Amino acid sequence: MWSVSDEALLAGLASGDDEAAAALVRRFQGRIYGLALMIVGDERTAEDVAQETFVKAWQHADAYDPRRGRVPTWLLAIARNVAIDAVRMRRSEPIDPQAILALGMASKDPGPEEQGSAAPDAARLRAALARLPNEQQRALVMAAFLGRTAREISELENVPLGTIKTRIRTAMLKLRVMLEVYHER
Repeated sequence: MWSVSDEALLAGLASGDDEAAAALVRRFQGRIYGLALMIVGDERTAEDVAQETFVKAWQHADAYDPRRGRVPTWLLAIARNVAIDAVRMRRSEPIDPQAILALGMASKDPGPEEQGSAAPDAARLRAALARLPNEQQRALVMAAFLGRTAREISELENVPLGTIKTRIRTAMLKLRVMLEVYHER
């Protein structure tokens, strides 16, 4: 099943094909878990987020539209949203964006979340984030990984809202250039 396309595996998941579902999970579990761990910061919650991601993918597989993005992008978006929801539930615990960056950048050795095909992507992302100015890193991490709105970041950082929006946008544009991300048609 490893030579089967991502779209075919997702269609199999939607139709209840156990082999397709298992292959889809095997193919993407490392990436999903890695993203979840980076956002939530602890292994147990990351495992729960990964599991919930695959449940949601199964529940909404028929809603996937290949014209709007690739399967990995769709799955990672689900994982990001589930992880942000998990962080929001623990929101009373303040989380420093630098701690999240340090969690993801502490080791050059690939952890369990980076094994397989996710390793090069995670390493490139860590390197690109490290090259951003500190204020752009903080704003982007709070927005992308902690699910904070620009207004919330503005209040937390005691910086004007427009400045925060500019920092987030500039950071994303710089990451796009550094990672050479092109829109696929």
